Amino acid sequence: MVQPFGMGLIEIPAALGRTFSVEDARKHGLRASRLRSTDLDRPFYGVRSLPHASEPDGDPAALIRENAECFATRMGEHEFFSHLTSAALWSLPLPPRAMRQTCVDVGVLAPRRLPRGQGVSGHQLRSSLVTVVEHPANRMRLLDAASTWTSLAASLHPYDLVALGDAIVRDWRLAHGGSPLATVADLEALVVAGRRVGVGALRAALPRIRSRSASRTETWLRLTLVDGGLPEPELNARVSLTAQRDVALDLAFLHERVGIEYEGDHHRVEAAQWHADLERYELLADEGWRIIRVTRRDLFVTPRALIARVRAALSATS
Repeated sequence: MVQPFGMGLIEIPAALGRTFSVEDARKHGLRASRLRSTDLDRPFYGVRSLPHASEPDGDPAALIRENAECFATRMGEHEFFSHLTSAALWSLPLPPRAMRQTCVDVGVLAPRRLPRGQGVSGHQLRSSLVTVVEHPANRMRLLDAASTWTSLAASLHPYDLVALGDAIVRDWRLAHGGSPLATVADLEALVVAGRRVGVGALRAALPRIRSRSASRTETWLRLTLVDGGLPEPELNARVSLTAQRDVALDLAFLHERVGIEYEGDHHRVEAAQWHADLERYELLADEGWRIIRVTRRDLFVTPRALIARVRAALSATS
């Protein structure tokens, strides 16, 4: 079975898939002239791919994963994905600027030579400080989640380093039949394993990691409030109402009955979510709760004003 592509061009065998190495293409009988055709993209040396019918949508890290998929067709037996590419493959939260990366992070264990080439950022890592595994879903070789966290210590904002750790140890996976990607003890073991770039940042982040943070923005919100001099709120707290219903809050000061909700875009544009939020806030208000709704601008542009709002709310209940 073949997959037709391009008027008057030799068809690309369907067995090759959308992305394939030049070596595999030649094994399927494609000549060099066909592989030089302009209908094929050349994401990396020795790799060809059929272009997407449409741009990937919805997932900001989709481009990083797509580039990794392309490079994997020519990856050497001693190479593996690391750093930001590994984080994207584990679906860990990354800041927007990081998700615009177009090169792939490829690692090797010392003393092997750094991977090089257009679109490749090579890294030489010590075997005593990292663990390389095969991803359970896509079978690609990459750093495990804990090693990925340590590899990004020098390149992430301190809050994003904590957010990455939060996502790795997140315990909500237990309720869905899964398990955390690693434990806090796993992260700690790597921090004390030996000297590495960014170890100071790792030591500072480790005690701030929590297993109940559900998103990057919730981590940023918690740390912003705590560093602003406020007590640490409960994360994803469940509140039992007299209406025989439990509701969840992103962050909550239970004794003061002050809840904090981060309003992402889906809260605004999805009608069902919007109405569910309104109903939940009304139920909470009926029982004396004050809900502070936080936008992206509040958190990332005017954090001092946000801290003042929360402080005022807590003071009003004391």
